[in-house]
Formats: sequence, C-alpha cells, structure tokens
Amino acid sequence: MPGASGRVLVVDDNKVIRQLIRVNLELEGFEVVTAADGAECLDVVKDVRPDVITLDVVMPRLDGLRTAALLRAEPVTQHIPVAIISACTRYEVESGLAVGVDAFLSKPFEPAELLGVVRQLRRQGRRDRVPGKRAEGAAERTRR
Repeated sequence: MPGASGRVLVVDDNKVIRQLIRVNLELEGFEVVTAADGAECLDVVKDVRPDVITLDVVMPRLDGLRTAALLRAEPVTQHIPVAIISACTRYEVESGLAVGVDAFLSKPFEPAELLGVVRQLRRQGRRDRVPGKRAEGAAERTRR
C-alpha cells in the first residue's frame, strides 16, 4: 500500500540518486515525491506535506544547507525532520547542525542505512526533539 509508512520529499540534483532513493523507500511502503534542487523543494513542500525531507548539499540554485535553514525559518515546515544525504565534510555537518538538520547519511550509502534514518526520523518527528540535536539512534556516517 503506497504511503503506508509516510511521505518523503527527496531533494537531489542527480536524477540517478533521486531514483535510487525513491526505489528503496517505495519498496518499504513510503510515498516519495522528488525535487531537483532546494528551490523546487521550497516550491512544493507546503503542498506535498512530507513526513521527512532528504536533502543533498551541493545543488544548483539553492543548496541543501540553505534549504534546511529556510525550512526551519518557516512555521509551516520547521517541524519536518530533515536528513542530509551527501558526501558531507565536517564543515557541512557542523553547518547542518547549526541550522537544525536532524540526521546525516554520507554517500555512498547502504539502502538499509537510508531506511533506518528515514524510519527513525518518521517515528520520532521533530515535535519531541530539541532543536539542533540529531535524532536518537539515527544513523550517522560522515567522512573525516
């Protein structure tokens, strides 16, 4: 049953990566909507009303960190859990935490890690979280 596990907005400028994430999430019952960059994400997020948003960092028009900051600044979207899925540097992780990103998953990732992060964020949501802290138990892999 599509959407039984929740709705995820997947934002990445690489079509292959968007499709890879989409397929893995849909196989687990998530409904998936995609956007090609942060600007498109902001255009559709209020209509889509996702339970979780995944963002790449490096994208044209509006990058993932700025997109996350803008999502947090809006009362309508500030509660939506956000995971950065990117080849994150330490600076990007620190910047992401500063703007309220909930979890990080480094590319390349294992499908099980992706599902674990999205499920955890979906279950926990942002309502029970302290801003700026990662979700308890959410997978985090960063290159150092």
